[in-house]
Amino acid sequence: MWKKLPLIWKILIGMVLGMVWGIVAVALGWDSFTIRWIKPWGTIFLNMLKLVAVPLIFVSLVSGIASITDISKLSRIGWKTIVLYILTTLFAITVGLVLVNIVKPGNTFPEEKKIEIQQKFSHSVTAKQKTAEEQMSRSPLQFVVDMVPENVVQAASDNSKMLQVIFFAIVFGIAIVLLPSKNVATVKSFIDGLNDIILKIIDFFMGFAPYGVFALLAALVVDFSGDIALFKALGLYFITVVAGLFLLILFFYPTLMALFAGVSPLKFLKAILPTQLVAFSTSSSAATLPVTKRQVENELYVQSEISNFVLPIGVTINMDGTSCYQAIAAIFIAEVFGIDLTFGQILIILLTALLASIGSPGVPGGSIVMLIIVLTSVGLPVEGLALILGVDRPLDMLRTAVNVTGDSTVASLVAKSEGAMRYPWKKNNKARKKS
Repeated sequence: MWKKLPLIWKILIGMVLGMVWGIVAVALGWDSFTIRWIKPWGTIFLNMLKLVAVPLIFVSLVSGIASITDISKLSRIGWKTIVLYILTTLFAITVGLVLVNIVKPGNTFPEEKKIEIQQKFSHSVTAKQKTAEEQMSRSPLQFVVDMVPENVVQAASDNSKMLQVIFFAIVFGIAIVLLPSKNVATVKSFIDGLNDIILKIIDFFMGFAPYGVFALLAALVVDFSGDIALFKALGLYFITVVAGLFLLILFFYPTLMALFAGVSPLKFLKAILPTQLVAFSTSSSAATLPVTKRQVENELYVQSEISNFVLPIGVTINMDGTSCYQAIAAIFIAEVFGIDLTFGQILIILLTALLASIGSPGVPGGSIVMLIIVLTSVGLPVEGLALILGVDRPLDMLRTAVNVTGDSTVASLVAKSEGAMRYPWKKNNKARKKS
């Protein structure tokens, strides 16, 4: 019976059982056993996904670009991808700013709790502040400099340098397109074969997903067993962020899919749910990429030439959930410290959050460093970061789910605009395909 269950149900069962195990472990004092014997299996699953992330990005991008023999079409798809990613990110930031200014969660935060949390997380804040200061002291063009690797092998060995791998893959793919097809036929055949091999490896790894998700969730519940007071104190802030993220997942993306891609909201949410669950469990859009690609192609029927190009880029530059969260967090911290922000400062937060989201690495906790840059841009105290670190882990999980949902939406919209989206549930699909 277990073998016949769809993957989505297996993952859901793994999540529920993981949370139940964590609660029982806390109640019976099995914390040490869970951390020592259960959590490592979650780490193994996460490492499995990270293992194929870099080769998948390189191979899928090269394969996608090489399949587009018209260089003008490649340029057109590139511009559509970037513009759509920027527009969805701007909307996500706006949602966050509107919500936090309506709810005003920072105005209810008790003074004694603020001091307690600042002391508890002072060491973590100092470390992240140092990293942010190093980034801000660099040239404004450092982002462009960081895109170009001096050693592609070294870049491929570090998941936080995904943009460098993407840059090399794009250059490699464009070179294939510009060369005579007879000169690169062997290379294209090798890349296509390698792509098939990686996808088969992903199928192997996804069989372990329910068990990996179980271990990750069980360990998370145990890790946060002593921080219940923090969740209560920061409840309104937590709810505000969750509300903003769910608005994007349940209304914004499904509406875009219905209006511009011809996919009903329920069909879209059902298709993307396995991706969201894995993203929620791993807190890494880069690690979730194999699952995102699988669902977009198999369930949303986006042709591989589009998904191979759009999705890897989205892992690096499209962070809608992160941007929404950064806007809410910045205003929340300002309210806690009694700082009234002008309209101009709010606009600065919007633009800085947009730019920071582009540079956020698709790895767990990567957005915290970028949040410090947002805070510094309008003179907010970075010590305020300590106020939200206690509840950041579950929010990081949820905003990663939003990020991959945005990637899937943009891939579908670009595919629809390029006529590269199949509709097997429609009777005239064959006629459309032949024409």
